[in-house]
Amino acid sequence: MTDKPSYENRKQLENLLKKGSFAHTQGNFVLAEQCCKELLQLEPELVPAHFLVGLIGLGTKNRQIACGAFQIVVKLDKDHVAAWAQLANLYMIRGMVNLADHAMQEIRRIRTDDPMILSLMGTTLSLMGEHSLAKAAFGRAYTLDPENLEYTHNLANNLVHIGDTETSGNLFSAIIKKHPDSPQTHWSLSQSRKADNNSHIEEMKKLCSKNNKAPVSQSFYHYAIGKEFEDQQNWDEAFEAFSKGAAAAKLRTDYDEAAEIKMFDYLTEHFTEEWLANSGPGIADASPIFVLGQPRTGTTLIERIITSHSEVHSAGELQQFRLALGRLGKNINSRGFSAELFASAKQIDGRLLATKYMETSGRMRGNTAKFVDKLPSNYLNIPLILKALPNAKIVHVIRDPMDACFSSYKQLFADAYLHSYDQEEMARHHARYLKLMQVWRERFPGRFFDISYEETSRNLESNARALIDYLDLPWQDECLNFYQQKTAVTTASSVQVREPAHTRSIGRWKKYQQQLQPMVKTLLEHGINID
Repeated sequence: MTDKPSYENRKQLENLLKKGSFAHTQGNFVLAEQCCKELLQLEPELVPAHFLVGLIGLGTKNRQIACGAFQIVVKLDKDHVAAWAQLANLYMIRGMVNLADHAMQEIRRIRTDDPMILSLMGTTLSLMGEHSLAKAAFGRAYTLDPENLEYTHNLANNLVHIGDTETSGNLFSAIIKKHPDSPQTHWSLSQSRKADNNSHIEEMKKLCSKNNKAPVSQSFYHYAIGKEFEDQQNWDEAFEAFSKGAAAAKLRTDYDEAAEIKMFDYLTEHFTEEWLANSGPGIADASPIFVLGQPRTGTTLIERIITSHSEVHSAGELQQFRLALGRLGKNINSRGFSAELFASAKQIDGRLLATKYMETSGRMRGNTAKFVDKLPSNYLNIPLILKALPNAKIVHVIRDPMDACFSSYKQLFADAYLHSYDQEEMARHHARYLKLMQVWRERFPGRFFDISYEETSRNLESNARALIDYLDLPWQDECLNFYQQKTAVTTASSVQVREPAHTRSIGRWKKYQQQLQPMVKTLLEHGINID
């Protein structure tokens, strides 16, 4: 420990800390970082300075810096509950579930009624799949500070996920009443219920045209307007709004199509039958069920059918397999799938990969005989899944190409599926995906189960029975009543899957056939049949 600073030094530290903190709140991370450097030169073990470094790391999206800073904080002050809360969340985002669990235990040991920390705990618990506990944390934060927009919004989103759309709608409306120009809240409200008139649309149009808003705000408003027009079958108005939303969303994304092409080419060239045959054994665990494909193709419907079975638990959309590839392949800085990630993963020992995946997903796997990992993009990992977990079951959900492409195009995603905001980019991506799936089908015959969204919607029982039979599970009638499940749904289908199977979405793209000609033309050019 360093000597206690003098009064003069303490004043200097206080002024620097105040200056750095203010710079951080203003988004001036360069100045805030400079203040932290000066602070830590004067007082290397100054806890508030290290905590501020962590906040700057979060602000600049440098999670490694943020995590390291918060680790120093709790080393210097084991009762610093805010640092433990930040660490828990960062560990979960990075797939370090056991460390996140430990950090959550530390928070409970210390105890807190700070609404900011409670809300962050709720976010971490949601990532863990503990949506009931998350509801309690979000609810407590909201009770302590009901005027806070973020806490109210977090609670409302949680209620959507667990099926309480009426209460969530009331909360979203309450936020809008207090803060009328809240783009994300308007969008969330539109997603949580079906519109039967244009009153909310007109309100959003006025807000959208009032100022020259940033692309993020524009995308929220336009996608919400499009969804509510579509609810009322006003097809032309809906498409105009969706296209404006997509254009705005594209401005904030950085889709690297060349890198995606490189990744698909690498997968096709290197993950062959010979590669798998010479890879060595994985582990014989038969508990994982991977439901995969493209987003907005019915993967949630299929998952709900499976997890209605008493022997299967829904683990959600786990990032654990990709994160295990990154860690074991020494590619820990990769935030997504890439050719480089797969190049470093190609020689990973199958047993190590399976063990890492099962260990890091343990918190979310439940206590049943089997569990579902429903990350759609795991279709890229099929050869590695076969290598690591040869007894796992893989279910691939198929949907009509135009319905699949348009369903993604009209959906506002968070930081995923960056190709979906342009008709031609969306179509080219889908063509690459279909080609890759055919490669896997030819190289690894019988190793995964194709199921059609359309056929399942039209003939639920026969397709559900075939699915459950493939999974080597005894039939249970509850699988037909998937919409009665009380468990949380965190995907864009959270409202739809709480009703019986229907065919309303089949062929929906034809309502927009004229506007979607760029998408149609691109798919046809790539040899994809449009029916």
